[in-house]
Amino acid sequence: MSKVSIVRCPDYSDAKKAIAEALDLLGGLEKIIQPGDRVLLKPNILAASPPENAVTTHPSLVASMCEFVLQAGGKPIVGDGAGISRPGATSKALKVSGIEEAARQAGAMVVNFETAGFTLVDIPDPLQFRKLYIANPVLEADVVISLPKLKTHELTYYTGAVKNFFGTLPLRCRKEIHLLGKRDLFGEAVADVYSAVRPSFAVMDGIMGMEGNGPSHGKPVNSGVILASPDCVSLDIVAAEMIGFDPLKVPTTAGAVKKGFGNQCPGVVGTPLKEVKMKFKQSSGGVSTAPSFLTHSLGKYYNIYPRINRRKCTRCGACYLNCSPHAVERLEDGSFRINQEKCILCYCCRELCPNNAVEIKKSLLAKLLTEKENLIRKID
Repeated sequence: MSKVSIVRCPDYSDAKKAIAEALDLLGGLEKIIQPGDRVLLKPNILAASPPENAVTTHPSLVASMCEFVLQAGGKPIVGDGAGISRPGATSKALKVSGIEEAARQAGAMVVNFETAGFTLVDIPDPLQFRKLYIANPVLEADVVISLPKLKTHELTYYTGAVKNFFGTLPLRCRKEIHLLGKRDLFGEAVADVYSAVRPSFAVMDGIMGMEGNGPSHGKPVNSGVILASPDCVSLDIVAAEMIGFDPLKVPTTAGAVKKGFGNQCPGVVGTPLKEVKMKFKQSSGGVSTAPSFLTHSLGKYYNIYPRINRRKCTRCGACYLNCSPHAVERLEDGSFRINQEKCILCYCCRELCPNNAVEIKKSLLAKLLTEKENLIRKID
């Protein structure tokens, strides 16, 4: 049975101690790291955001893991690729998040997936993609460890240790996956990525999580835990349940389980799960879970779509550059608008906007249906 350790940690000043305890509960890193192993630590570096915003994995967790890898005889390498297609985006995110400095001071090498190159690999037992490009530092590592952030997500409801590896893809592949358009298909594609990476361990930053409109525009919340597991899927199942989500309704978890990964009933060691459970506010955006036959019959009266707030927009072009179906259009005056006919509701524009200028708009009927669903979830 896969095990997940949970350790209380109310503040980042205690992060190293809590991580040490979480690792010890599972037998330590020495079980997976051999002397001289190149160990790729994959934090969540979505965008250039300071640690206090809870968008990225906290630098103290990254630094602590670098030290523990060194103690186990490994060579720590910290790397990721930001989710925005602009030269220098990952470099800026590494700096602003504090992760680059923390990793270097801890004795790790820092790699930028954006510039490190990618290799086309075959996907075992593919659900959506037979081949995908994966960042070279990941493929060259002897051991891969996920360092996710505990957050909600507008497309996958929750994002964690499995979804974290979406960042190992070049942006073109990410766009192709978003073009699938449906949550379950997107989750299966992420599971394909996961099966190519095959990480050996995960340590989650759940000290300050994010609820609401994650993964970048939600509200930081003190969830006060460190979670660890040799199995990313099992960790996600426990973490999702901890914040009040049905784990198997998380598309990335469902996709991974469909491919045979994880344990639907993992064991928990350390702090009992019931003692740290809390309700995270879910995203207010996204596609309604109302039956498809109902939403189709309602036609134009049922509508959910992203819209650019021109007062907040600085015309940086992040939405335009990252829109898979080219639904974001540049107008003659240099401003942008979203073509609803082309929009597939992947929310990349909203997720990657540095100014929170992309808003979710709903028709009256859509508001009524989604508010009813949220009320039912709260009662459950």
